[in-house]
Amino acid sequence: MALNNTYDARLVQQETAVGAGLQILLLALLGTAIGMGPAGWLTGLAFAIATWAVLSRALHRARPCSFGPANRVTLGRATLVGAVTALVADSFQSSPPVTLFVGLTAVALILDGVDGKVARATGTSTPLGARFDMEVDAFLILVLSVYVSMSLGPWVLLIGAMRYVFVAAARALPWLNAPLPPSTARKTVAALQGILLLVGASNLLPYAATFAVVALALGLLVWSFGRDILWLWRTSQTSLPQEAAVAKVLELEFAPEPEREPLAS
Repeated sequence: MALNNTYDARLVQQETAVGAGLQILLLALLGTAIGMGPAGWLTGLAFAIATWAVLSRALHRARPCSFGPANRVTLGRATLVGAVTALVADSFQSSPPVTLFVGLTAVALILDGVDGKVARATGTSTPLGARFDMEVDAFLILVLSVYVSMSLGPWVLLIGAMRYVFVAAARALPWLNAPLPPSTARKTVAALQGILLLVGASNLLPYAATFAVVALALGLLVWSFGRDILWLWRTSQTSLPQEAAVAKVLELEFAPEPEREPLAS
């Protein structure tokens, strides 16, 4: 969609509205196919409305000239995540068909590697798109951890909650907000979370093997977060003396000249 490099709220917001409409259509198809209950319907609709509202507000602040092809892929993935969320909510009353659940989740995970490539190929990488992608990823991991925790125990929820705990801690500890250096290991661990949780949700392995797979996911995530937090802490401690030295130099540089006593006549 070409917007002549100017922000057109109506055209950009149409994209988010289409995404919400597709979400509701997918929920209707699921409801017809598996007889989804009220919990699934209400959760799916709440996800669609919340996604539309948050994304619309973010677009209004960022004012991009177009929604962008990569964001369209991410929005499609968010639609699938909404369907998975509805199935998980419905599973508290009746288990969803494993094939359907695994299929929707697998496509959402595969598309996670597509939107970034599309953004780079089309030169449309933006902070908004990166944040949108990250939030969809994090929410999918949270939903999968809720589903797997029903069979393995509440400890699995640590996988989905860890990122949100980190964000909450960063509000109280500003040094956690410092940018991290690029890391292949961090990206690999993040990608493995969805895959390992999906294996745990598929019921393809014996209980002991499923437990080991999900425990591995948690262990890798703890290691990754721990490594990053340690790096941020060390960086913050290193920068404090430097900042103090700079402040002292500025203080001396701009300090007023001392008054001199008049010479005795």
